[in-house]
Amino acid sequence: MDIQSIVKELCTYSDEQEWFEFKENWFQPEALGEYVSALSNAAAFHHKPFAFFIWGINDKTHEIVGSDFNQYREHNKEPYQNYLARNLSPSINFSFEEESIEGKRIVVLIIPAASEIPTSFREKRYIRIGSSKANLKDYPKREIQLFKILDGRVETIETLPAKYQDLTFSKLFGYYGSKGIVLKQETFIKNLGLKNSKGEFNLLAQLLSDNSHFPLRVSIFDGKTKGSPLFSVREFGYNCLLYSLDELLRYGDVLNLIQADERQRVVERKEVPLFDNKAFREAVINAVLHNKWANGNEPMISVFTDRIEILSRGTIPDGQTMDGFFLGESVPVNEKLSEIFLQLHISEKSGRGVPKIIEVYGKDAFSFREQTIVVTIPFDRLHNPQIKLGNKTGNNSALNERRRQILSEMRNNPNITTTQLMMLLGCAETTVENHIAYLRKNGYIERIGSRKTGWWKVKNSEDETR
Repeated sequence: MDIQSIVKELCTYSDEQEWFEFKENWFQPEALGEYVSALSNAAAFHHKPFAFFIWGINDKTHEIVGSDFNQYREHNKEPYQNYLARNLSPSINFSFEEESIEGKRIVVLIIPAASEIPTSFREKRYIRIGSSKANLKDYPKREIQLFKILDGRVETIETLPAKYQDLTFSKLFGYYGSKGIVLKQETFIKNLGLKNSKGEFNLLAQLLSDNSHFPLRVSIFDGKTKGSPLFSVREFGYNCLLYSLDELLRYGDVLNLIQADERQRVVERKEVPLFDNKAFREAVINAVLHNKWANGNEPMISVFTDRIEILSRGTIPDGQTMDGFFLGESVPVNEKLSEIFLQLHISEKSGRGVPKIIEVYGKDAFSFREQTIVVTIPFDRLHNPQIKLGNKTGNNSALNERRRQILSEMRNNPNITTTQLMMLLGCAETTVENHIAYLRKNGYIERIGSRKTGWWKVKNSEDETR
C-alpha cells in the first residue's frame, strides 16, 4: 500500500469524509477504539476496502504538520495495540504504518472495512455521521442499510457485473490523455476499480468502455407536457460515458439561445440567454454522477417550450438529509465514479453544484419523486415563438388517447414492458399488444434489440409524418 500517495490524496479533500480522520497528536485510548469501529463500518457503508486514521495532519487545513504520536505506547500495563485488538469484534487485521512525508513524521492506522457483520468496540457498534462518530443503534436507517451492504443485498456499479464482458477502453485512454493524465495499461483496471470481487468487469467498466450501451437522450417537445408532439430526439451515448457527457453539455450550448433584448435600448442591445448555463451544467453533471445506474436506467433530459427537466434515477442516498442535500453536503451514490469525476475535474469536492442551482432558481427547482429527482431549469423567454413541426397528414391527430399514453410512457421509459403498460392503462394484455402493433406498423415506434433485452425507440416528429 502506497501510504504517501494515500495521505496526499486524502489531504486534497475539502472536508474529512466518513471513512478517514485527521489528527495531530491526539490520543484517547477508549475513544480511539470507538473511532476504529466507526471508521471500519463507514468504510463498508461507502464500499471502501479500508478506512484511515492519520496522525500528523491538521484536521482543519489538512496541512501536513507531523506528529510525535507513539503507536507503541501502553494502556493499563498492556501494549495498546493488543488492547485494541482484544476489544474489537469481530477481529480485524488493522495495522499502524509510519512514513515521512515532506520531511515530517506521519502515522497511519489502516482499518479494514467491516465484513459480514458490523465492527464493534467493547460490544458497541459505532458509525461515522459526517465527521463525528456515533452509536450505530441511534441511526436505525443507516444500520439497516449497513446490514444490507454486508449481506450483499445492495448492488452498486462496482459490484454489479457488466452485461457485456468483451469490453475495450481506447476512448477512456484518449479522454484521460486529453486531460494530461496517463493511464497505464497494466494497472488502470485495478486503479479505477473496473472489476468486482469475482474478477468480472463491473457496470462501472461498462459505462466507461468504448460502447457503454447506455444512451443519454434529449427529447424536445412542442408544448409544455409530454403529451405534446415530440419535435426531436437526440441521443448521446453508446459511447464512453465521459464523452457522452461532454457531447450532452455541448448540446446544452446549442439549446441555450442568446436572445436580443431591444427593450429600453439606448446604445447597445442586451443579450439574454434562454437559461443559466452554469446551473444547467451542474444539474446535468449531478444527474449523471448520482444516477442509480445499477437499476439499469439512464438519466433523462426533456425540453419543453418553457423549461428543461433533468431527471436522475434514484433518491437522496441513505445517510443524507434534505438539509444536507441543499447545503451541498454530497453523499455520492456511485463512489468510484465520483472519484473519477474529481480526478478529471468534471466535478468538484466543494459540493457547490446544488447550491449553485438554488442560487439561480431556488429550492423549488428540485422535485423529489418516489424513485427520481428532477431539476427544472425554467426559460427566461423574451419572445414566445411557436415551433412549427411541418405539414402533418393526420398521424398524431389520428391517435386515440391510449396510443398517445403508450407513446408518452415509452418516451419516459424506453425499457417499459407490456405488463407495466397493462397496469398503467388498466387494460388487457391483448389490447396493449394490439396498440403496440398499430404504432409499430405506422412507424411511431421501433423495437431496438430483442424482445427480452431490447428497448423502445419512439420516432421523432419528422419520422412520424412518413
